[in-house]
Amino acid sequence: MERRVLLGTLLCSLALYGLCTPSSILKMGSHEWKKLIMVHHWPPTVCQEGGNNCSSPPDYWTIHGLWPDKGEECNRSWPFRLEEIKDLMPEMKMYWPDVLHPSPNSSQFWKHEWDKHGTCAAQLDTLDSERKYFGKSLDLYRQLGLNSVFQKLGIKPSTNYYQVADIKDALASVYGVMPKVQCLPPSQDEAVQTLGQIELCFSRDLSLLNCSHPGAPPAAPARRAPQSDGRTSGPTLEVCEDGPVSYPLPPGEGQGGRGELGRHPRHPTL
Repeated sequence: MERRVLLGTLLCSLALYGLCTPSSILKMGSHEWKKLIMVHHWPPTVCQEGGNNCSSPPDYWTIHGLWPDKGEECNRSWPFRLEEIKDLMPEMKMYWPDVLHPSPNSSQFWKHEWDKHGTCAAQLDTLDSERKYFGKSLDLYRQLGLNSVFQKLGIKPSTNYYQVADIKDALASVYGVMPKVQCLPPSQDEAVQTLGQIELCFSRDLSLLNCSHPGAPPAAPARRAPQSDGRTSGPTLEVCEDGPVSYPLPPGEGQGGRGELGRHPRHPTL
C-alpha cells in the first residue's frame, strides 16, 4: 500500500502543479474496501473500558467513528487540520466528543479517526476530504437516529438485564439490516457483559446493509483511540455473546425502568 502511495506521489511530482491532490493519490493505489461501519458507543461503558473515572459522560449514544472494513492509515501524507471542520465544531463537540479526554483534547481523537480511517474512506468521492468525511459522518449519525430508535423500542439504561438477541432483532426491525453489537466481558465482580457499541454498516453507495452474513469470519475486537495520558486501559470490547447484557445507567442516575425488553438481574436468562 505504501509503495503505491509513494508511486502516486512521484507521478504527481512529475505532473503539472495542482492536478494532484491527496485524494487522487490515494485513488491511484487504493486498498479497496467493501463497506463502511458507522460506530456508535455508549459513553458510560467507554469510561469503564478505558479505566477512566469520567466525571460526566454524555447520557446518549455518541460517534466513535466511520470505518472502512479494510485498511488503516491509507495516506500518511494527508495531515489532519482542525480549521477544515471549524464550521462543524458545535455538532462535533456534542455528537463526537472525546469521552475519555475532556476539552481541549477532543481534536486528538478526531485526528486519530481521520488518520486511521478517514484517509481510507476518502476513496469515495463523497468522503474525499476531511470536511466531507466528518460532515457525512454527522449526517449518517443523524439519519440513523440511534438514540431515538432505542427510546421508541423501549430499550433504556437500566439496572435490569436485556437479551442480546432481543436488542439485535429490535434494531433489525427498524433498520431492515442486522447490526453488530459489542460488549465489555464481565469482570470478576460483574454477573454479565456490558453493552458498549453498536455498529451499522453501509455499502460504498451509502446504502444500509447487514454487518455480518452467514459464513463470515469472526469479527476483530473493537478499535478505539489510545489513551494519550499513558494509563492502562480496561478490558476491550468484543462481539457480544448471546445471552443477558447490562445497559448501564449514566453516573448519578437513579434506578432505571425495566424497558420493554428488560430482564430482572436475578433471572438474567429468562
